Amino acid sequence: MSLLRLEDVLVRGGDRTLLDVPSLEVEEGEIHVILGPTGAGKSTLLRIVNRLQRPERGSVRWRGESVPWPAPLEFRRRMTMVFQSPLLFSGTTFDNVAYGLRLRGERDETLRPKVDAMLRLFRIGHLARQRAATLSGGEAQRAALARALVLRPEMLLLDEPLAALDARIRECLLRELRQIVAGERITCVYVTHEQAEAFAIADRIAILSEGRVLQVGTPEEVFYRPSGPAVADFLQTANILTGEVVAAGAGVATVRIAGGTLKALSDLAPGSPVLVCVRPEEILLTSSEGVAANAIEATVTSVLDQGPTLKANLDCGFPLTALVTRRTAHEIRLRAGARVGVSFEPEAVHLIARGQTTDLTP
Repeated sequence: MSLLRLEDVLVRGGDRTLLDVPSLEVEEGEIHVILGPTGAGKSTLLRIVNRLQRPERGSVRWRGESVPWPAPLEFRRRMTMVFQSPLLFSGTTFDNVAYGLRLRGERDETLRPKVDAMLRLFRIGHLARQRAATLSGGEAQRAALARALVLRPEMLLLDEPLAALDARIRECLLRELRQIVAGERITCVYVTHEQAEAFAIADRIAILSEGRVLQVGTPEEVFYRPSGPAVADFLQTANILTGEVVAAGAGVATVRIAGGTLKALSDLAPGSPVLVCVRPEEILLTSSEGVAANAIEATVTSVLDQGPTLKANLDCGFPLTALVTRRTAHEIRLRAGARVGVSFEPEAVHLIARGQTTDLTP
């Protein structure tokens, strides 16, 4: 049984549908990331989960039991929430982390060891007596997370908790946060629009767009096997081609596309219209013809320098985009107009049956 389940949830704002979720489950002990662009309905979904907002229809179930509206204090205490802004009070770091425990009536002699332990866990024990207003952005967010976790919630809700931090601090805190949440065995719902964050921390990911859940799966399932074109486009698959299966056998399909054919791992029958998805980082460029099952000669039409990597747009008789390292680009003398070998295995090709997928929750 799931720890939490949304059923038939609908939220409208005027004539707009803000959230329309037939079902969404959060399993106990997992880090479940809600990933989607700005305005997708992610924060609205968190408010529904936390019973801070009442949907027009639908229910929230906790361990199979429907949670009433308004939610009882006992339910609210099972969850804590951390926002993009730390929202620290005036006073010391210790006082901020201790706040929730004091609000619940704990005396200083019992809460002190709990607060000290949580400060050490988030590596801010040395800042216990420092005024909250003097903390850096990363330190303040560590204090906010410690304040939430010291209450030992059954579920931690995180709404873009690292969005205001610079890249280096965000990467470090994200790694530590995953270790802490997993180590404390706390179920977590983590909302973000940053794909790198989602894939770094998630056990499962729900893709949310325009208030609707398009796909739920492990990071690998969502990344490499998008359920439909909207998910593939959002995850920057880059290469999405229209084709048709013309032959199939032993789990390998031959797909005809404009300008050629490709091999893909698939059990779809011949005659199936498909969308062909190939991630740009799965494509190998060489100075000579490749040796993979999908080996093509191509002309480089343009190159975009992205720092650590370069994006090469290719004419293979059909358009492809490849992502290569600077070292590879130097070795093959990558430039517009150059002829290169293109190769990728059938495992790198994901087929979406056209007309049979709607980017909805399975």
